[in-house]
Amino acid sequence: MHRLRTTVARLRPLAATQTVQNVPQVGSSSALRGSLRTFQLVRRHNTSVTAEPFLNGTSSNYVEEMYNTWLEDPNNVHKSWDVFFRNVNAGVPPGGAYQSPPPLSGPSQGLTGVQHQVGAGQNLEKLVKDHLAVQSLIRAYQVRGHHIAKLDPLEISCVDFDDAPCTIGLQNVGFYGLAESDLDKVFRLPTTTFIGGSESTLPLREIIQRLEMSYCQHIGVEFMFINDLEQCQWIRHKFETPGVMHFSLEEKRTLLARMIRSTRFEDFLQRKFSSEKRFGLEGCESLIPALKTIIDKSSQSGVESVIMGMPHRGRLNVLANVIRKDLEQIFCQFESKLEAADEGSGDVKYHLGMYHKRMNHASKRDITMSLMANPSHLEAVDPVVQGKTKAEQFYCGDTEGKKVMSILLHGDAAFAGQGIVYETFHLSDLPSYTTHGTIHVVVNNQIGFTTDPRMARSSPYPTDVARVVNAPIFHVNADDPEAVMYVCGVAAEWRNTFHKDVVVDLVCYRRNGHNEMDEPMFTQPLMYKQVKKQKGVLQKFAEKLITDGVVTAQEYEEEVARYDKICEEAYARSKDEKILHIKHWLDSPWPGFFTLEGQPKSMSCPSTGISEEELSHIGNIAASVPVEDFTIHGGLTRILKGRADMLSQRVCDWALSEYMAFGSLLKDRIHIRLSGQDVERGTFSHRHHVLHDQNVDKRICIPMNYISPDQAPYTVCNSSLSEYGVLGFELGFAMASPNALVLWEAQFGDFNNTAQCIIDQFISSGQAKWVRHNGIVLLLPHGMEGMGPEHSSARPERFLQMCNDDPDVFPKLTEDVAVRQLYDCNWIIVNCSTPANYFHVLRRQILLPFRKPLIVFTPKSLLRHPEARSSFDDMLPGTAFKRVIPDDGPVASSPEKVRRVIFCSGKIYYELIRERKNRGMDDAVAVVRIEQLSPFPFDLVKAETERFLKADLVWCQEEHKNQGYYDYVKPRLHTTIHSTRHLWYAGRDPAAAPATGNKHTHVTELQRLLDTALDLEAFSRND
Repeated sequence: MHRLRTTVARLRPLAATQTVQNVPQVGSSSALRGSLRTFQLVRRHNTSVTAEPFLNGTSSNYVEEMYNTWLEDPNNVHKSWDVFFRNVNAGVPPGGAYQSPPPLSGPSQGLTGVQHQVGAGQNLEKLVKDHLAVQSLIRAYQVRGHHIAKLDPLEISCVDFDDAPCTIGLQNVGFYGLAESDLDKVFRLPTTTFIGGSESTLPLREIIQRLEMSYCQHIGVEFMFINDLEQCQWIRHKFETPGVMHFSLEEKRTLLARMIRSTRFEDFLQRKFSSEKRFGLEGCESLIPALKTIIDKSSQSGVESVIMGMPHRGRLNVLANVIRKDLEQIFCQFESKLEAADEGSGDVKYHLGMYHKRMNHASKRDITMSLMANPSHLEAVDPVVQGKTKAEQFYCGDTEGKKVMSILLHGDAAFAGQGIVYETFHLSDLPSYTTHGTIHVVVNNQIGFTTDPRMARSSPYPTDVARVVNAPIFHVNADDPEAVMYVCGVAAEWRNTFHKDVVVDLVCYRRNGHNEMDEPMFTQPLMYKQVKKQKGVLQKFAEKLITDGVVTAQEYEEEVARYDKICEEAYARSKDEKILHIKHWLDSPWPGFFTLEGQPKSMSCPSTGISEEELSHIGNIAASVPVEDFTIHGGLTRILKGRADMLSQRVCDWALSEYMAFGSLLKDRIHIRLSGQDVERGTFSHRHHVLHDQNVDKRICIPMNYISPDQAPYTVCNSSLSEYGVLGFELGFAMASPNALVLWEAQFGDFNNTAQCIIDQFISSGQAKWVRHNGIVLLLPHGMEGMGPEHSSARPERFLQMCNDDPDVFPKLTEDVAVRQLYDCNWIIVNCSTPANYFHVLRRQILLPFRKPLIVFTPKSLLRHPEARSSFDDMLPGTAFKRVIPDDGPVASSPEKVRRVIFCSGKIYYELIRERKNRGMDDAVAVVRIEQLSPFPFDLVKAETERFLKADLVWCQEEHKNQGYYDYVKPRLHTTIHSTRHLWYAGRDPAAAPATGNKHTHVTELQRLLDTALDLEAFSRND
């Protein structure tokens, strides 16, 4: 024992960073010479046996057993063995891995003993190196096996790995220090592989063959970048376990039937509508069984609702064979004489969506599927799908994503090229945006429109962007339906196990060009020569199953004929359709909100005012901290005191009016969700809806959730630094229910321009194209404050240009004209100048009997302007949003004396009345605010012009003449006054940029436009 203690005490120390996890773990290798007798002297797992006695004449079996024991757990062997094996792995020269310490007494070790020790060290080093080499080889397959997998059906793959040399395969064992003679040696398998199944040892040749079967056939797996051991082990088990990809006869027959439907549907459309674009699925027919497998597996795991988004390629096939839309509804879309019965312009058939609830035959459970309508703008639908998925999870209390999930389909070129893909991925794990895992399916055509991948992306695969969130990527040859089916089953299990994103890359080809009318031979002649030689995947799969005896040729032909008959009968029925009902294509129905005919239940809006008691109650919540022992910032204490002071004076500023509107709706059980960059505090430090404890990290309080015991929840969340992705997400969230107020606030108004695609393609035109009502609210800070061109304008001219109200038509004056105008418009645009009007417009958004997008140009300097305050009297029952605010000052008593009427909108009003007062012109100039710009309040503006018949009419704005509101209001004002009076302009001159970056120039420009607006002789001199 004394000698043992001395040995342990004098072992050389190891580097602290050398861990077992970093040591490649392999099985046994070549024998070491020695006596078998020594092996019999010890027991396995005997941690008291030191390495020293066995260095001379050590049994190979014993060292092998001891090494394997150490691999399983270093604590199972004596520390001296642990140190020895670690030193060998660290590259310590032969004989140095273990040095016997000199005894306390007796002669020192002789030369003979040293020579024996060195020889044993050399043999042992070879053993360890061989084991490490095999472990490195296994890891190489796990990391790079997909490099040589047979993924491309055309066998012309252009995936570029920078010409890196191949280091895997039987012919490359020398790279790891192994020789051909080692191929038949038996090695113990490490715990980081499952290729052995129930076997713990295998010959090297068999190890390589099994790795080839797991990683280098028709499936390529990218996962070793994931830094979670459990997840990596899960994936290894799914792909390495021998015989894991096994299907029953029934499963194979089902797969064949799905392939028949997918293929014959495209063939039928080609026969019947050969001159029509349809963006067919030819070349990737396995997409249909892929999606159905994902849905089946997910339904069996408890998923009740699936929301999908996809590009146009294959959409009609997905609608027919996955969503199961009536075929006659699809076929009638090709009829050129079909008349549109519903409102709106409609959209092309391969942009439309669908909502359908049906029984899933695999799980015997009902499942709801929604395919979102979307434009041609690639990948734009991605965040919209995620937002709608999040909303459905929220409303059904699905906090883990077990009931509602999303599937996103992508094209390869768009997946790599569109930045919105990256933005959407980065929402995937954020608390207020996560949908708990999305399954991404990439239809990898290996080409864009006409652009080769080498010209379209810098990464080897189009899917590399998914690595940013550690999503596993499963590449699969789409011409192998069984491999596709297996991979999609694994993807569904991954999502339902780990609730994280996963990517399935279907490597396929386009049999036609970009569409059926396109000629791909112009630009890809070699590829399409190969495509023309390619046998269809259905034919290949059917021949395989017939050869294997799964089905007979007759059974196959009967199944084909059966589906062809279904298509023919549906085609005949489609001829009876004379009218296109676009409502059959709704992707987000709101049951009970509209009448059965899809019309609002009324054309009136109740008063948006609330009682003073309710105002005071909500105000008190806004001015307090409803949590005990909660320490807030000193500056916030002053803000809350300021709110309390306003309550005592019965007034509110912008932030408090927003609080009143939100709080009153929450009390009525209307869910409110406000998101955007820095919205919790507010970019301009005015909101403070989330309070932070100054002494306890991450402890927060949201007073808005303390208004009433049975109120709806309030969600306020800072977003990622994204506009495109986040606005799309909030739009999707607003689609799920009409009984929620969903708002997105831009950090500065002009930041909306990076979300222009969502605004143009979904928000302004969504109802016209897809009969999709949406009540989303955009809060866009706007105002010329001398802060430079990028922080001034929310670009109102762009929003106004997209309004659909006719500038030349004065609306028919009826009792419900205000609400009727709102119903007929595509969206509502306001620039409120008072907190009360902001309060009312937010509440009106919910109290209206229909939903329209609302664009609000919100203030910056007015947030704290002493005159931009509203009395409680303007928010009580009976009050409502004012589309136009007349001048009720001195001009109201003597309208005949007024010489000029200035129409304006927003912040410029306060600068005009200040300048008017300074000049003593309060009774000569009327300033009228147009608060609702679209739909234009023709009736109220007409009343103002008739009130001041002798006055000049001037439109004044702080924006440049080619920007702002002028081009929009000018023709509408002319229609209002019937061209009997002239309309003058007072504002900045046309310019390329929204504002100057020079403060002095800004002030000079402002004073000049105020001088013009208030100089009563200015325009007469110009006549």
